[in-house]
Amino acid sequence: MTDRLAGGPDGLAIGPDRPASGTDHPTGGTDRPAGGSVDGAGAGAGTGVARPSRAALPPEPANPAAAVRAVLPSLTPAARAIARIILDDPELVVRSTITEFSSVSGTSEATIVRTARVLGYSGYSQLRFALAAAVAVAKEPERLVPGDLGPEDPLTDVIAKVARAESEALADTAAQLDPEQLGEVVTAIAAARRVDVYGVGASGLVAADMSQKLLRIGLSSHPFADAHLALTSAALLKEGDVAVAISCSGETPDVLVPARTAAEAGAMVVGITNNPRSTLAGLAHHTMVSAGRETAYRPGALASRISQLLIVDCVFVGLAQRTYDTADAAIRATREATERYRLR
Repeated sequence: MTDRLAGGPDGLAIGPDRPASGTDHPTGGTDRPAGGSVDGAGAGAGTGVARPSRAALPPEPANPAAAVRAVLPSLTPAARAIARIILDDPELVVRSTITEFSSVSGTSEATIVRTARVLGYSGYSQLRFALAAAVAVAKEPERLVPGDLGPEDPLTDVIAKVARAESEALADTAAQLDPEQLGEVVTAIAAARRVDVYGVGASGLVAADMSQKLLRIGLSSHPFADAHLALTSAALLKEGDVAVAISCSGETPDVLVPARTAAEAGAMVVGITNNPRSTLAGLAHHTMVSAGRETAYRPGALASRISQLLIVDCVFVGLAQRTYDTADAAIRATREATERYRLR
């Protein structure tokens, strides 16, 4: 046994099998306790599948801007106004007490606290601390990137800006991944009789990539971009099977319907989405959040696709570790089979 999974360029340098692995005190104001429902929540209602007990957002997100962009589409108008200020002028938030920020944003202090909690923070002061750290990092010279892409940008700028955007999306996604949850997903897939992967459009490409990776290490997996085929397969899943549903918005019907059907059939549903408060996140047993933001010249599908692939790769490597011996043998067998058809 070598320290690398067989497969030449497909090999992965991994070792032997191992397991995958306070009070708020704002300056000059007091956070009021949030009452009732959370602004912008309510996703997953009427899905017919119980919402998982795990929180969709990990505690204390390392990147406030990424947390804001992830939930922005599902926020109420008042919460969205707060979120826009966080994105557009984080330094204003850092230097404002909750009372001052309430006046600037035209929202109540209670709404500010609820919005902070939607983003994954215990209150306004914790959000301010995270923003202060993010602002300090953003001011480092090597991280300064001029504006968004424009129609007159030279290709040298296009390369730099796209590379920077995708690097940031990868970093944001990595910061949001919960190792414990990733380990639970790896455990479920490793033991599954069958793994369905649903996705359409750009997410369909990611679904196909994930499925072929699982096949390479000897796991039974099928990608579905056709809703009828996906629904047919989902209805035949059983307890112990896994369905992976990939949707940037988390609201794609062609992904949601088979995912819901798979859950009703007893399968574990794993969601990969940009929106942790989406319908998909509400019905999935485990939700892994990808990062990426849309602009006129850099559609969200670009950064989101890269982020989704990062999650897929983390799952794949975790599975390769967990099933090291069988994965190594499977990669050798599939490599030998495909090499016979290569042009010499």
